[in-house]
Amino acid sequence: MCDYSLCGLPNRLAVENEDLVVHRFSTGSMGLASMADLRECKRLKEAAPKKSFWQRVKDFVEQADPYANAPAICIPPGAQLTVRNIPETLQKRFRLMPEETAVFTQITSEFNRYRDAIRFHGDCEVRLQDLREGMPVRVLSLADASEWVPPAVTVDSLA
Repeated sequence: MCDYSLCGLPNRLAVENEDLVVHRFSTGSMGLASMADLRECKRLKEAAPKKSFWQRVKDFVEQADPYANAPAICIPPGAQLTVRNIPETLQKRFRLMPEETAVFTQITSEFNRYRDAIRFHGDCEVRLQDLREGMPVRVLSLADASEWVPPAVTVDSLA
């Protein structure tokens, strides 16, 4: 649903037909965020009162994340997704098209391990950590979501 690395962040369950994006959260981990939530975070940041010079310097030094309050979106295993803008390296490696339908899955039940992944046709699984930031994902259906299913072929890294 949500990798252990995102547990300290605000989170919520995905909604069918929701547009998401692969996002690097303040923890450094990749996860899914709602496009609408990210836009709202940016709007609130821009609407905030003007900061003093020293507050702006502090934000610059700390590299303040305008999306820090965006919740991580949790998706149950078995949910149907459409993944867009699949990188050419993935397309070639797994014979994928730029846009593919996929199933959200978890590749392990081990504690403190990245487990969230996307399963494409041919039982090819790619961890969310190995996807590129900014890739659009649409939640097609949560109806087929079920308990964890043992993994098929796992891709550990896209090096």
